[in-house]
Amino acid sequence: MFAGSLTRNPLTAVLCLTLTLLLAGCSGSKSSDAGSYSGTVYTVKRGDTLYRISRLTGTSVKELARLNNISAPYTIEVGQKLRVSSSGSTSKKSSSGKGQTAKVTPSYAVPKSSWPPVGQRCWVWPASGKVVLPYSTAEGGNKGIDIAGTRGSPVYASGAGKVVYVGNQLRGYGNLIMIKHGEDYITAYAHNDSLLVNNGQNVKAGQKIATMGSTGASSVALHFQIRYRATAIDPQRYLPAQGSKPKC
Repeated sequence: MFAGSLTRNPLTAVLCLTLTLLLAGCSGSKSSDAGSYSGTVYTVKRGDTLYRISRLTGTSVKELARLNNISAPYTIEVGQKLRVSSSGSTSKKSSSGKGQTAKVTPSYAVPKSSWPPVGQRCWVWPASGKVVLPYSTAEGGNKGIDIAGTRGSPVYASGAGKVVYVGNQLRGYGNLIMIKHGEDYITAYAHNDSLLVNNGQNVKAGQKIATMGSTGASSVALHFQIRYRATAIDPQRYLPAQGSKPKC
């Protein structure tokens, strides 16, 4: 989802990431105006972003931008009609001549078979503690894992990468850190107490980046996400067994 867009403009990078997490939410709450479209065309509604449309249609931001000749920072306007597939026609016709509505799988329902293979990247646990809220593929389910702990305990970078967001502007996340790993992956670390890294800083896997807290939450815990392009994937599927080192 973030391929290319995060490397060209730091401000754009932060915007892209914050919008994505706002739309996904810690609980993955459902929007009341999810948006609908027919055939291969989506009409932009108030509040839409290219990243939201990507999640709704299952078409990557990079592909949406290519199909519609949109360049960063991916500004769109209410009422604008966007192509969401490479099909030459704007709608499908049945043999009887009647239009058909395209069926699209939203990102929360992306099958695990389309997730990246285990071992493609090497991840380490971002904190020590019990997973009190696991990842869920259900609509409205948790799009990461919540790890309970004690205030002030260390939070570690799950992989080597570049810090692309440090702040507390996102309501519900408290003190938040986001790290970009290559072109396809983002990790997010929410509800921290103290933040120990800066925007633009390169970090190593296992480097201490924060201390655990309860900012934006009712109890001390780390909310942790791994995002592969447009999809929040289950961190526990890719992390090693707790207490052990990764084998990759």
